[in-house]
Amino acid sequence: QVQLVESGGGLVQAGGSLRLSCAASGRTFSTNTMGWFRQSPGKEREFVAAITRSGGSTYYADSVKGRFTISRDNAKNTVYLQMNSLKPEDTAVYYCAAQLYGNSVHSPRSYGYWGQGTHVTVSS
Repeated sequence: QVQLVESGGGLVQAGGSLRLSCAASGRTFSTNTMGWFRQSPGKEREFVAAITRSGGSTYYADSVKGRFTISRDNAKNTVYLQMNSLKPEDTAVYYCAAQLYGNSVHSPRSYGYWGQGTHVTVSS
């Protein structure tokens, strides 16, 4: 079992920055690829970013590439999402997740553990 707790969400003006954190506990954190997803009202959950267990590879949705950075600290069992140049369309609930299945880091179905989410609101 892996328990995930996100933090760092809030209200920010367009162009601003936020840093989300996801603290993991339970089974060994460093064995899992970790991902960030987001969901807006009326929309499906969408992939934002992922990082392999060693941190050697990262993946981003086109909509956030160049603005968001995913990182992890396995010693602290924490994964981060640095979000810069935020836009109103980034407004969503952001979830971190631990991959358990398959090879597609972009699909929510590949992830077996999820946090409760943290709200990010970007005002124009």
